[in-house]
Amino acid sequence: MDKKGIYLITGIVATVLFWVFRVEVYEGLFQAPGFSDAMYNTGIYGIVGLITAAMAWGAAAIFYYAINSVQFCRWWHWLCILAIVTIMAPIVCYFVNSSIFDSENYSYAAEMVSFEGVNMIFTAVLYVVASFSIRWWSTNCRHTPFPQ
Repeated sequence: MDKKGIYLITGIVATVLFWVFRVEVYEGLFQAPGFSDAMYNTGIYGIVGLITAAMAWGAAAIFYYAINSVQFCRWWHWLCILAIVTIMAPIVCYFVNSSIFDSENYSYAAEMVSFEGVNMIFTAVLYVVASFSIRWWSTNCRHTPFPQ
């Protein structure tokens, strides 16, 4: 197996491990009485983990394969996509979380905002993991953000 395949498998394994241990990962950085129990009991940790991973990998795929432009292959372009996905994924997760909590008559607005602040960290990490996993097959952006 070549270096590219190892990077891809490592990224997939890291993402799967993130999702498998999502409760421990999220609660390791943010825990609030009542809120954490509600998140666990309603299954929101799984939903948030899937949304976060899917948006991070999707943004990386869009950058490296859909955009894949010589004019858009600098490190600051990659950083812009990182910033966009790091902001968008927690916003989507917040609205999903909010709609589920509203249907259950839970009121944890401040905790949800703090939780999504932590989720921003995991979104950024997953985007970096995805970037280094799939960039090798891009024709124009494979050297972004760092040369090989």
